[in-house]
Amino acid sequence: MNRGLHVLVLLTVAAVSGGCVVYEPVPVGATTQQRFDRSWAAALGAMSDQGLTIDAQDHGAGVIRGSRGGIFITTTLQTQPDGSIQVRFDQKGATASDPKLVHRISDSYDRRMGR
Repeated sequence: MNRGLHVLVLLTVAAVSGGCVVYEPVPVGATTQQRFDRSWAAALGAMSDQGLTIDAQDHGAGVIRGSRGGIFITTTLQTQPDGSIQVRFDQKGATASDPKLVHRISDSYDRRMGR
């Protein structure tokens, strides 16, 4: 193979591998409750990261409610049949003042979960 082809192959491999994402593995032996608690802490922290006031928490029901500037965020955590935890962020209120708030909370959650 000629030198130009080698360079092209190396650049292609570098470009493709740069787009890969590695997710943090689930700790071996982690219980469903431990995964729920970790997700809960990450969701609560993500809301705080974005400046929300936490108005209510119900750990047993898996619901966190927070607000900022007339926007109300409800975070719901639900354990799935396979043991995974589904986390959902919903926003209501004066969303026109900060339409991307819920996306920033989701991004903060992902960072806290190592994603």
